[in-house]
Amino acid sequence: MKNIGKFLTMRERPLAWAQLSHQKTRMAVAMGGIAFANVLIFMQLGFVNLFAGGATVLPENLRGNLFVMNPESKYISANTFDRTLLYQAAAFEGIVSAEPLYIGIGNWAYNKEQISYNTRVFAYNPKIKIFDLPEVNRQQLNLSEPFTFLFDRLSRPELGPIPEQIETKSSASAFLNNRQVSVRGLFSLGSSFFLGDGNVVTSDSTYAEIFGTAALNNVAVGIIHVRPGTDLVALKQGIQKHVPGLEALTYKELKEKELKYQDENPTSVIFGFGAAMGFVVGVAIVYQVLYSDVSDHLSEYATLKAIGYSGRSLLLVIFQEAALLAVLGYIPGFIATIGMYRLLTVLTRLELLMQWDLALSVFLLTLLMCLLSAAIASNKLHSADPADVF
Repeated sequence: MKNIGKFLTMRERPLAWAQLSHQKTRMAVAMGGIAFANVLIFMQLGFVNLFAGGATVLPENLRGNLFVMNPESKYISANTFDRTLLYQAAAFEGIVSAEPLYIGIGNWAYNKEQISYNTRVFAYNPKIKIFDLPEVNRQQLNLSEPFTFLFDRLSRPELGPIPEQIETKSSASAFLNNRQVSVRGLFSLGSSFFLGDGNVVTSDSTYAEIFGTAALNNVAVGIIHVRPGTDLVALKQGIQKHVPGLEALTYKELKEKELKYQDENPTSVIFGFGAAMGFVVGVAIVYQVLYSDVSDHLSEYATLKAIGYSGRSLLLVIFQEAALLAVLGYIPGFIATIGMYRLLTVLTRLELLMQWDLALSVFLLTLLMCLLSAAIASNKLHSADPADVF
């Protein structure tokens, strides 16, 4: 009865909280375990979101009403199509313009002594605005000059101190496929798993000089603008019916296509599995803490039964403990994750952001994790028999 008094006589505290706070070391261990599981889940799901962001960063920054691609392409630039097909599509009623966007991978080096890095090269007619990037649109006329480029300031630092030179000298030089090029401006698109180590933008004429004239026949995506009031669904169906070498997509469909590829990518599956393992680890830790708590206070629980507490009331105490642990463990895990996201963003130039839907999802997973552990640990309560005490 003396032990019961330790947490029953303090009426200002709920019984569940009294149980947890009575053994502070055990509570701290439980909080640490839950926080660790939270960080693991946050990191894995954060990487999944990073893949999703990388998959859509390009389509989100293209300006057009319809987009045409090779039907076999699982994502933009996976497969190209012949430029003549784009000309055929441009003949349809309601189309104002149909512009090709070329995407190639080049070897970028700051100087000839430096190791080269894979860089995504975007090329198009600089007289036409196809990007929804104000910085590119303001500077794209400079691209009419031969071997002139715009450089993504969010590219990996290994590509050289290009942004710093642009800020101080207004221009910089580098090498692409062993050809010296001039960088005349900056923009922000962002690196990702999908976009290599960096991004540069140039004109279609410079692209032909570096990759060969034949490269202009291989279009990654055609960007179509239509007159106001044009039926996009009918136009899309017409293109796909009469130009069988093309797949026409709306803006929404283009994003969904990129996300579908990301979802089917084995790397996303691996990260999802890692999040599941974090959940299992959390269940095991919380179960051990709650099971030990019930075992250590089994005689007290039996006494509570003897004085009139129902089994349901005692189960409620266990589940309240689990809910408290979920909240107490989630907070440090959330704070630690924000710090790790910021650190990884600095180290990798890949923007990991804490999103409210991710934070809510992980909290609900944490709550489920703790309640599941409580459900398993509460089986021990059945052995709390008042007859064993008296």
